[in-house]
Amino acid sequence: MSNGFARIASVSLRVHLGDVAANEKEILTAMEKLALQGVQAAVFPELCLTGYTLGDLLLHELTQRQAWESMLRIAKKTASMAVVVGLPVNVESRLFNCAAVLQGGRVRAIVPKTYLPNGNEFYETRWFVSGEQARGMLERDGVCCPITPRCLMDMGEFTFAVEICEDLWTPIPPSSQYAVEGADIILNPSASNALVSKQEYRRELLRQQSGRLYAGYAYAGAGFGESTSDLVFCGYTAVYENGRALAEGPRFTRDGGMAVADIDVQRLRFQRQRNGSFHQMKRENNMVRVCLDCPPTPALPLQRPISPLPFVPGSGEERLEEIVLIQSMGLVTRLSTIHCKDLVVGVSGGLDSTLALLIAARAFDELGLPRKGIHAVTMPGMGTGKRTKTNADKLMEALAVDAAEIAIGPAVAQHFADIGQDENVHDVTYENAQARERTQILMDLANKYGGIVLGTGDMSEMALGFCTYNGDHMSMYNVNCTVPKTLIRALVQYISEHCFDGVVKDVCADVIDTPISPELLPVSDGELNQRTEDILGDYALHDFFLYHMMDSGASPSKLILLAVQAFEGVYDETKIKEQLKTFIRRFFTQQFKRNCVPDGPKVGSVGLSPRGDWRMPSDMSYQMWAND
Repeated sequence: MSNGFARIASVSLRVHLGDVAANEKEILTAMEKLALQGVQAAVFPELCLTGYTLGDLLLHELTQRQAWESMLRIAKKTASMAVVVGLPVNVESRLFNCAAVLQGGRVRAIVPKTYLPNGNEFYETRWFVSGEQARGMLERDGVCCPITPRCLMDMGEFTFAVEICEDLWTPIPPSSQYAVEGADIILNPSASNALVSKQEYRRELLRQQSGRLYAGYAYAGAGFGESTSDLVFCGYTAVYENGRALAEGPRFTRDGGMAVADIDVQRLRFQRQRNGSFHQMKRENNMVRVCLDCPPTPALPLQRPISPLPFVPGSGEERLEEIVLIQSMGLVTRLSTIHCKDLVVGVSGGLDSTLALLIAARAFDELGLPRKGIHAVTMPGMGTGKRTKTNADKLMEALAVDAAEIAIGPAVAQHFADIGQDENVHDVTYENAQARERTQILMDLANKYGGIVLGTGDMSEMALGFCTYNGDHMSMYNVNCTVPKTLIRALVQYISEHCFDGVVKDVCADVIDTPISPELLPVSDGELNQRTEDILGDYALHDFFLYHMMDSGASPSKLILLAVQAFEGVYDETKIKEQLKTFIRRFFTQQFKRNCVPDGPKVGSVGLSPRGDWRMPSDMSYQMWAND
């Protein structure tokens, strides 16, 4: 598909044990459905043409011949979609458990299973030999194709390889080498039986392997119709991408199941590029590459889950607690290492400073230090609103920290007089002078108390450069430095509800409901006149752009494609495109602020520290991104 996606399917069929013709019909029916969905590669279960549990009948010439002829008929029905089906193949009196890759009307490759289970309920060595004994090319009945486990299928837009069932369960699965040699996606035809707790282990195995390889992984398990003399097969189907299940089909159904999803191949390749250890694994250079004839695929609506809030954990409170622990333990470690018992933090009543103050309180509790060592300061100025000021005061009182109020109006007015700034001109000088005055107060108080200034600015502001250089941009340690604005809300709600009493919870609930504002322009009757999202656009979109650009190297055109689907019914494409222009302009022109940020803990996979995650020249041109 366009924009770096590959549409992959895994299919479990109703098995007609020993009835090859009936199984062929099931496969062809499924192929018709898959073709209508624009699937580019599909995998069916292990030995799906005969049934996996056929036993000694697998050794019979009739079974093998019927399966081979059926495979040839299916191959002729293929077009651009690659189809992987399972069958026994006899070569020189050696029977291999194989997966045939069919595409473009032909048999393109035969991939034999390498590792054969031979214990408990499985005894494949009774019938099969390892694929390691396969040699070179197979020529039979007009078929001329490689027969080897070491085979890469190049479909132009992506490359896939096949490993069969047990191969995945070994200490070093063949797919590990396939990925190193260039396979973006692994297809696995399987016949793994159902046992209590085995499904959980199987899912974790697939999750781990796809994540370890930075790969897509499609798994198709045998299901209804296999012999139940001793076993039951659940027909599990799934498509994974880099540690996450994109789609899972139903299990224990009589008609089989199907999982179809779009794998972001571009993202996988981006992540492989930036992971140095991935490319340190030794290459064997013994792979056979088969180039398949694939026309360009049309653009279709994406078939994969896309969260509009990618930074916010969707799996409950455990991950939020993990983030809070990283933030608080980072601060605990820093305070312990420098033997510091005091910190100074500016509290505005907004989201960022609220989270920083809550983290500080938790860190001091962990250290057994009195919270009076937290010197929390409100610094009302020209744009301070009644609501935020009230919330700041209530929060400091509820947390029992050392609270102070220092109005910045007189100092800023004097500064304006010194530099000849008209107080009625509400320009960038007017705004930044207030931010720098507040930072000066915090720094000097830190010197007075022998402590440090705790930063409160978040990653979204740093990405957009929406901070005052050497003002709120600066601190001595910043616990919010890799926490984006959309996640700040979730963390404030979580920590206030789970770690503090009711007063803190109530105040934080109102903080969450308060419009985000830098509070640098004069208020009217105590009400805010300045709202950040009126200036920048919605943080939900900015965070979405930031995540996908940093996580997968997504281009602007791809960001629009993803955002249109993720925010369907919320933002139209025009709004998304306009805000993306703002994001690109601000992100690429504000690197100079990111090049000198204070220390702070990384909490997720995306960060902007020049010491770790992001290095970029401050004076580059962003025209190429703006024109994409």
